[in-house]
Amino acid sequence: MNLNATIFSAPIFSRNTGFRSTAARTSVALGALVLLAALSGCAPADSGSSASPAATAEASSADCAGVAVVVDFGLLDAATITECVDATKAIPASETLATTGTTTEGSVEYGDAIVCRVNDRPAADETVVVEGQESFTESCASMPPAYAYWALWVKATPDAEWEYAQEGIGTLEVEPGQSVGLVYTTGTETPTPGS
Repeated sequence: MNLNATIFSAPIFSRNTGFRSTAARTSVALGALVLLAALSGCAPADSGSSASPAATAEASSADCAGVAVVVDFGLLDAATITECVDATKAIPASETLATTGTTTEGSVEYGDAIVCRVNDRPAADETVVVEGQESFTESCASMPPAYAYWALWVKATPDAEWEYAQEGIGTLEVEPGQSVGLVYTTGTETPTPGS
């Protein structure tokens, strides 16, 4: 993992000491990633339907000879996308999403190293409300808040666990038999695609 990637170069401000050093920013970013990884999979699956989105996502990735794609909009109130993209060799994750009709938008500061919007959600004029947090409208100028963002996930094989992608959507490549997922993650839990 490249800890000096652009995604970690944003200044972090401390009320007592001013702006932190690059090493401090890297440590804070690494700590946040470790916390997010530790919390992944903590969200309960939706038990209100006969087949949960997680079961649907798992079934589609097991049956997919190409690359399975799962896009979970979370509280953004849009239908989950679960599709299989034909692939016989490694292809860019962005291409797999585009093949399903899914569009992504990065941020002004970080480009496609992060995902700011998926299918125009959250919209530029949409107020995002997360319980216990300050409501906001996503501008896509920089990093989204830590309590409301698009998380990029990958799964190495149909029976593997979902893992956070180690690179952005602009450079990530996936191979046949793998899965790529996007989840609009809110609050302190980090649900995996389809959970």
